[in-house]
Amino acid sequence: MFASATNYKAVFFDLDGTLRHTVPLGAEVYREKVAEFGFPISEAQNRKVGRWEHYYWANSAELRADTKKFQGEDGAFWHNYMGIRLTEMGVSPKNIEILRPKLQKYLNEEYDPENWVPPELHQILPALRLAGYKLAVLSNRRNPFIDILEELSLVDYFDAIMAAGEIGSWKPDPKIFKPLLERFNLAPKETVYIGDNYYADIIGARNAGLEPVLYDPRGIFPDADCTRITSFTALEEIL
Repeated sequence: MFASATNYKAVFFDLDGTLRHTVPLGAEVYREKVAEFGFPISEAQNRKVGRWEHYYWANSAELRADTKKFQGEDGAFWHNYMGIRLTEMGVSPKNIEILRPKLQKYLNEEYDPENWVPPELHQILPALRLAGYKLAVLSNRRNPFIDILEELSLVDYFDAIMAAGEIGSWKPDPKIFKPLLERFNLAPKETVYIGDNYYADIIGARNAGLEPVLYDPRGIFPDADCTRITSFTALEEIL
């Protein structure tokens, strides 16, 4: 399936938003509930908010500042985040104060997402291993997450699993890729990195010399300046 003339020897994956998804997605819940409360947003605005969300969580200066400001106050962090997100959605400060308690109540009492894995991965990952590729997961999570991959029935596909917190650097810092490259004695140009966040995954991998592939099933980055896929089956055309 993956016989090709490329020089790639390894494929590294992001975790959240790439291998692991939540259903229903938090971003869609925000949009749905805000519309339900009388503040619908367009597809274009929704895409803009999606890009902001990806930027914020890509170890942005704003995220680092908010994490420091609300250290030890998880509730305060998420209260602040909701306000920022609603602002990005075009909600006025006055209406944010009306919407925020309603949204918070829904998220606390009713929102119960489940983990979901793109089903084609259970064919693609074994095929990649059979073709001889080294496979790894590299996530911006602070703590090890092997239990999550076990829960998703994905752990046996990978040769290595690494969290940013174990390394002490976070994507898009190119240093985050170095330990895995050294572990498998790989040159960056021999390695493909697949992730859903342009600002973290694509910029980070590109600056480290890896070949970046953007997984974008929601169409958040339709004009991305890199290889972009909406299904993992498209990897057959790349590798």
